[in-house]
Amino acid sequence: MPTLTTYQTRIIPDWVDYNGHLRDAFYLLIFSYATDALMDRLGMDSNNREASGHSLFTLELHLNYLHEVKLDAEVEVHTQIIGHDSKRLHLYHSLHKVGDPQELAGNEQMLLHVDLAGPRSAPFTPDTLNHLQAIVAAQTDLPAPAYIGRVIALPPAR
Repeated sequence: MPTLTTYQTRIIPDWVDYNGHLRDAFYLLIFSYATDALMDRLGMDSNNREASGHSLFTLELHLNYLHEVKLDAEVEVHTQIIGHDSKRLHLYHSLHKVGDPQELAGNEQMLLHVDLAGPRSAPFTPDTLNHLQAIVAAQTDLPAPAYIGRVIALPPAR
């Protein structure tokens, strides 16, 4: 299985800034919708969240802007599971023009499974773990994305 295509959209005028590019906040909106779609694939759709009282919270994310995205571009998000433990999910979203392998932006996320009654962290349910493990197994042959595990820093002064 290649990376999952989790979201597709067209870049609309309200999302474009004064430079004619997709505004930085809307990259994250697109990636957020892709995370919602991944939750659905993991069996954590709105009905499940309401019934179980569990959800995913974002602990940390990094966004890399790699190439311009312009008005009316048709884009899609590909999602790769990097890893998980009993409560956390590490994933990577990449933004592409539909049908084009060039990565326009990358988004690394660490998510936490949460019991909303606390709220407090909670282990994934067996059903969610099964869905998660099936995706991981299907993506075993994918290379690690180039933009994971990075930190923001200036180069040392010369």
